[in-house]
Amino acid sequence: MCIAVFMWETHPLYPFILFLNRDEYHNRPTEPLIWWEGGEILGGRDAQAGGTWLASSRDGRLAFITNFRELQSIPQAKSRGNLPVDFLQSKKKPIEFAEEVVKEADQYNGFNLILVDVRSKSMVYLTNRPEKTGNFVTQVSPGIHVLSNANLDSPWLKAQRLDHNFKEVLARYGKDELPLKEMVGQLMMDTTKDDLSLLPHIYSPETEYDLSAIYIDTTRPQGRYGTRNQSALTVKSNGEVCFYERYLDKDRWKENTVTYQIEMTTK
Repeated sequence: MCIAVFMWETHPLYPFILFLNRDEYHNRPTEPLIWWEGGEILGGRDAQAGGTWLASSRDGRLAFITNFRELQSIPQAKSRGNLPVDFLQSKKKPIEFAEEVVKEADQYNGFNLILVDVRSKSMVYLTNRPEKTGNFVTQVSPGIHVLSNANLDSPWLKAQRLDHNFKEVLARYGKDELPLKEMVGQLMMDTTKDDLSLLPHIYSPETEYDLSAIYIDTTRPQGRYGTRNQSALTVKSNGEVCFYERYLDKDRWKENTVTYQIEMTTK
């Protein structure tokens, strides 16, 4: 499970702003934020399956993914975490890559995938669990969006809470530069849980209650589960990328920030 709030093509200084919590079992091997694939891809990495939940590239492209909350799963499904990596390696336009993935969407368990090319001002939302009247692929409009474990901008209470808090914090800083580390603390550490009667009722009431917080820390039969990676990523109009990560390492929080420059004009 993960949750993300992002702003697209609306802020006067930042074409793209993202805050994301990754929730996972604490015993699942994970590598922190680093350049990999020959220095072309920047992100954390799932050391067990080899994919990622969020990554960016030097050419102004990025991708992030969340699981779709559902009871049934495919035992031998393809790894969803490979989709962001495949996109960044493909050099395809977001819409082109998304349309290719749709052809094999039934080979994955439920997912939500956001594909971004900042230079061409293109953002696409891809899911293999579309709403009954929805599409697998949708162009994302400028503005603020929240992605959790249902369709994009679904009115889950935790998503609405994050949306509200994000708008409040943004208003506080106005047109100034954003202090990412402080904003992670203000937005992504929220442990508020919701009334059981108002939750999605997909999992058991106890599990739904534990997952109703933005910041999760719980224990399951398989072990400790919860928020173990927190990311903030911004792209300025001049092409400066700032990627901040806060992550758990043997029950201790550590952090890292990487900045780099992309060329904002397309060839």
